[in-house]
Amino acid sequence: MRAVVQRVTRASVAVAGIEIAAIGRGFVALIGVAVGDEERDADLLARKVAGLRVFDDADGAMNLALADVGGAVLAISQFTLLGDVRKGRRPSFVAAERGGRAEALYERVVDGIRAAGPDVRTGRFGADMAVELVNDGPVTILIDTLSAR
Repeated sequence: MRAVVQRVTRASVAVAGIEIAAIGRGFVALIGVAVGDEERDADLLARKVAGLRVFDDADGAMNLALADVGGAVLAISQFTLLGDVRKGRRPSFVAAERGGRAEALYERVVDGIRAAGPDVRTGRFGADMAVELVNDGPVTILIDTLSAR
């Protein structure tokens, strides 16, 4: 699994022009499920996102996690994170998991982050979404469970 996590001051997601979720301070987590990912990947990703310490403490050092700042998460499914552009200019998405299995693992990540305490809002799996965010910093972190095992 892969996630691109952006620290934000606010973010929202809309489907067909209608806002379906919004958060204030926290993270936007764009989550991609790869062929071969397992429940342990989802659990690891959830722990990493929930525990990521990228908020400034009183000294200006990135030492605080979501729980420390009362932050929320806007989790968005995004199969394009698995796009392979090593050959040519058009990405190949054969590494992206499809359908029900991908949705189940994405939902497991969401449930795992929620279990850690943060408020989690979501987009709509498989929908064409418009995501708006204000990246704070900017701070953007890539998490790949294959390299984190």
